[in-house]
Amino acid sequence: MMMRHVESTRGGRPCHALVPLFLFTAGLLMALAGCAAPEEGTNAATSSEAADVVITQGRVYTFSWGEPAADGTPAADAPHDANGWQPDAEAVAIRDGEIVFVGSSEDVKAYIGDGTELLDVGGATVLPGLVDSHTHVAGLGELAVQVNLIGIADEVQAVAKVVERAASTPDGEWILGRGWDEGAWANRYPTMELLSRQVPNHPVVLESLHGFAVWGNRLAFDKAGITRDTPDPDGGEILRDASGEPSGIVLNRAGSLLTAAVPEATADQFKGYVLAGLRRMAQDGYVAVHEAGSASHHMAALEALEQAGELPIRVYAMLSARDAELCRTWLAKGPQAGIDSHLAVRSVKAYYDAALGSRGARLLADYSDTPGHRGTSGDDYGFDEELVADMMRGGFQVGIHAIGDAGNRETLDFIEGVLAEDSTAKSHRHRIEHAQVIHPDDFQRFAPLEVIASMEPPHAVEDMTWAEDRVGAERIRGAYAWRTLRQAGARLTFNSDLSGSDHNIFYGLHAAITRRDKQQQPAAGWYPEQTMTPEEALRGYTSWSAYAAHWENHTGVLAPGRWGDVTIMDIDPLSLGEANPGSLLGGKILATIVAGKVVYRNEH
Repeated sequence: MMMRHVESTRGGRPCHALVPLFLFTAGLLMALAGCAAPEEGTNAATSSEAADVVITQGRVYTFSWGEPAADGTPAADAPHDANGWQPDAEAVAIRDGEIVFVGSSEDVKAYIGDGTELLDVGGATVLPGLVDSHTHVAGLGELAVQVNLIGIADEVQAVAKVVERAASTPDGEWILGRGWDEGAWANRYPTMELLSRQVPNHPVVLESLHGFAVWGNRLAFDKAGITRDTPDPDGGEILRDASGEPSGIVLNRAGSLLTAAVPEATADQFKGYVLAGLRRMAQDGYVAVHEAGSASHHMAALEALEQAGELPIRVYAMLSARDAELCRTWLAKGPQAGIDSHLAVRSVKAYYDAALGSRGARLLADYSDTPGHRGTSGDDYGFDEELVADMMRGGFQVGIHAIGDAGNRETLDFIEGVLAEDSTAKSHRHRIEHAQVIHPDDFQRFAPLEVIASMEPPHAVEDMTWAEDRVGAERIRGAYAWRTLRQAGARLTFNSDLSGSDHNIFYGLHAAITRRDKQQQPAAGWYPEQTMTPEEALRGYTSWSAYAAHWENHTGVLAPGRWGDVTIMDIDPLSLGEANPGSLLGGKILATIVAGKVVYRNEH
């Protein structure tokens, strides 16, 4: 790393700082200077005119131009020509949490005063703040204290990690973990035998990557009271051995039979998990998240953090429809847009079916690899139709989890039915979360209903090793079908569904643009006709996500009057995404700014 000594004046006193310089792909140097003054010969702004933060010498993309066409062609006024993308500004000034100037590095000097924090970014890329529009941040925070099984190849490796944790955990205490892939492991689910033998003195509960399967040892099953006589719950299954005894895995809604036995975290512990998750998101460039399914304890943590002024980034909370009492309470209050705070509550998350990996997603025809089985949905999966309809009529947006082609069709039918009774509810911008497998006849239904498809580019490249086995060669063409939805006029928003997938923005952009995994496979991309352009991919995490939260007049674009929410990174994802998209995976976040406050600065 190269270092430069910067001396400037702030508040009338000399200010000295060692400022890191970053060498990146384009050969540019970046300095994030926490303090600086105008150059000699310029006029400093008066105290009333001065900005709180000024970003200068950047490759600024404002996204204030028109939307790309359905095939991805940039709008006529986009800063794009035969030579590719060019930034449309160099500098941004933020005062009192809002952008007051976007333009040249020369003209921004008029906004620099004694108290201005100057970020001279030396050619780094400046973008509207990134938004992950489907998250579970408490799970991200919990990963720091749980056994992390993400990327673990098999049962033996997973058990070894639990054994390692048990060595430092007093006997009798619960050991919790998450991250094993229920889709990749579906044809070889582990049992409790090895786990119980290797870790007999601790109850162990290991949730899967996407939460639709839970694995436990004998002691955990005993404490949960799950026996051969325990019936399968609606929408769930207890896997059993040949003698009828529970084998160690519970699927879909049966997962709660096991997780309910785990002692609840205290309010302070859970708040700590939420805060840790949000801080990690700030570190990774995100200015906001849409938190998908906040129950009472989660909402209590978010509200406490907001009241204390401790939310590091914005949270668009989606109430959990599985917490009916909470939803009814908020129905009486009415939605809160979160324009003047970091917490918005105007959405509800509901589940219509389960997951494709665990074969719980509802399909119109049998699973290709499991004849006679079509998954579960609706009432059988705990979908409270009356409650969700009431929330829609009460002014709330609903985001309904739907994976299978039957699940998506029936969800569209449900939304259409509610809108037929109350057309004003259409303006709430309802969403289908994942919209993973869609029948060809249903793509055209999204746009007239103004339903947003909320989708995860990483899911496509993570599921590709087994997804076609589930649905076959024909149905897979309607799966993870971003381009087909765009061409049908549907609005999209992109996200990670963390902690089920890696939320790294460079991975998300790479997956959307290439349909390749982190190993750059397959070389031509998986069903490459569904790829997004670099602009579409970035809009999926910026302006399109802003629209999905009713925030398009406040964020998603860098312009005067918008929130001072900015992400700074060391690569240009628009230019690099066209020229060499594989290199996107090496990008780094340099700074994250929320409401004009630098909430993360890369010091390495």
